[in-house]
Amino acid sequence: MSVFQQGILNGKVAFVTGGGSGIGQSIAERYAEYGAKVMLNGRKQDKLDAAVERIRQRGGVAETFAADVREFDAVEAGLRKTQEAWGPIDILLCGAAGNFPAPVAGMSDRGFKAVVDIDLLGTFNTCRAAYPLLRKPGASVVSISAGHAFQPVPFQAHVCAAKAGVDMLMKVLALEWGPEGIRANCITPGPTGDTEGMRRLAPTEEAKRLVLSHVPLRRYGTKDELADLALFLASEAASYITGGIFVCDGGSSLANMGAGIAQAFASKGS
Repeated sequence: MSVFQQGILNGKVAFVTGGGSGIGQSIAERYAEYGAKVMLNGRKQDKLDAAVERIRQRGGVAETFAADVREFDAVEAGLRKTQEAWGPIDILLCGAAGNFPAPVAGMSDRGFKAVVDIDLLGTFNTCRAAYPLLRKPGASVVSISAGHAFQPVPFQAHVCAAKAGVDMLMKVLALEWGPEGIRANCITPGPTGDTEGMRRLAPTEEAKRLVLSHVPLRRYGTKDELADLALFLASEAASYITGGIFVCDGGSSLANMGAGIAQAFASKGS
């Protein structure tokens, strides 16, 4: 149960990439729960439709726009649709991401490029296309990053490179767009339950045990906990916060999570 005051996002407009599943969907639901009109973006219309239906059943306002964040014109069209329907965009949540475990020596250039293009180029495309449509002053840009940005993780070179870029991109936006009253921040999740990422990285009970042995709080995080952090950063309570990297990982980045993931990955083949 959230501790935030109901209605704190009343009148706000949010655009959420990666909104059809996982962490992005949970954040979209939280924004709508607290009063925002939410446009959900993703590649698969069926997932977007199911996510919007959940929001509407709970009394929220949401629409969908299917587009690949790697395609600038397609993302721009979705953002313009949002602005034309509801007005300037107050909250931009960049949550689209790709991942698969692979060693560098066993990864193709196309595989590396695919993840960098979804995570980093997709975040740039979304932010750049949104810029003319953001509320100035007052808009909040939030990107979903990962501990991979500052902690090397074996079998995740593509993600490490992409998320490091996302972190730095948000810091540059904080500098460049701050004078216009636009804030830019990152959320860094740790191991989060019921997500595709953890199902791929720790698909067995033994792999899960190895991962959790490197989390000081000894549990997975929840999508609700990340949604609460995203809600805070989008709200007036965070009006003087920009350029931040907000780690919500149970302390795992302090305890060599890369080793835990490496052991979990290795255990799949044993």
